[in-house]
Amino acid sequence: MIYTDTTNTQTPEVITPGSFFFPTFRRMSPADEIAYYVHLFKGLLPEDVTQLYTMAETKTLRAGDIYIQKGVISQKLALINQGLIRAYHVQDSNEEITISLRWEQQFLASFDSIIHQKPSRFTYQAMEDTTLMEVDYAAVQPIIDNNPRLSAMRHHLLMQILSQSIERIESFVLLSPEERYLKLINEKPGIFNRVPNKHISTFLGITPVSLSRIRKRIARPR
Repeated sequence: MIYTDTTNTQTPEVITPGSFFFPTFRRMSPADEIAYYVHLFKGLLPEDVTQLYTMAETKTLRAGDIYIQKGVISQKLALINQGLIRAYHVQDSNEEITISLRWEQQFLASFDSIIHQKPSRFTYQAMEDTTLMEVDYAAVQPIIDNNPRLSAMRHHLLMQILSQSIERIESFVLLSPEERYLKLINEKPGIFNRVPNKHISTFLGITPVSLSRIRKRIARPR
């Protein structure tokens, strides 16, 4: 892939999850990894990616590991290379409510900390063995601020996250539980093989019994 226009400031196109083959990073050289990220974020140049890559580190989590603990101010910003992480809140009844599920080629951070400089309200936990590419956002922010392409990418990603958040809120108003379920499995086929039903049910805002009924109803021949 060759880039010749070093003044390009158009909004980078972020490739959506599952749109192309995901590489095995343990077998890739740094140069190959940089080439992969250039391919992932259309509109960035190799030198843009290299700036961030040299400040990043690979983080490996085992299933069940806590990545960000509730109550901690975390400046960690990570791209999930492989694996799946959920954010959850523990109610007074000790019931865990799943707030979000993030998987391959999605960014992960405590926006309470990064945006508002406040402790995280949620706990972030790996649902399976997970590999992340992680940077300290406070350290890379000056680089992003002074690079038009990286700034454009940040703006685009923030707009994506905002759009996803609004869409999720609207789904609880406009969609039925069954429609929310179908939307989830359309976005992430195989999610039920990766996340326990009890966590998916709270993510959808329904009980495990209701989730079981929905799955049986949809699986029933019509």
